[in-house]
Amino acid sequence: MQNSSGAILLVDDESDIATLFQYYLESSGYRVKVYNDPLRALSEFRTGLYDLALLDVRMPHMSGFELYEKMHRIDSACKVCFVTAFGIYYRSLKEFFPNLDVTCFIRKPVGKEELLNQVASELNS
Repeated sequence: MQNSSGAILLVDDESDIATLFQYYLESSGYRVKVYNDPLRALSEFRTGLYDLALLDVRMPHMSGFELYEKMHRIDSACKVCFVTAFGIYYRSLKEFFPNLDVTCFIRKPVGKEELLNQVASELNS
């Protein structure tokens, strides 16, 4: 599955996972910018830089959901997938984040093909 387009922002505080995801995505032709700190990712986030953001749910200083809400105010066109090792209950999530318009969740551990398929699906939706 080769893809010559698609700029992806990847924010995960676990550097080993971020490095692995970056390798998978770049080897499939995506351009990837990695941050291990959500505050730094937010401070450098600009409109039009990314087509998709992959955000870890649990990070220090700011959750992936909080990061998404702040990013969405800057660039509402950037799509998002949340990455988590924990079960996500969408209905409960909507109670805490009523403006959340996201249905893409990637569950860790995830294999290369599953990750690439979910990314491609989200980018093409």
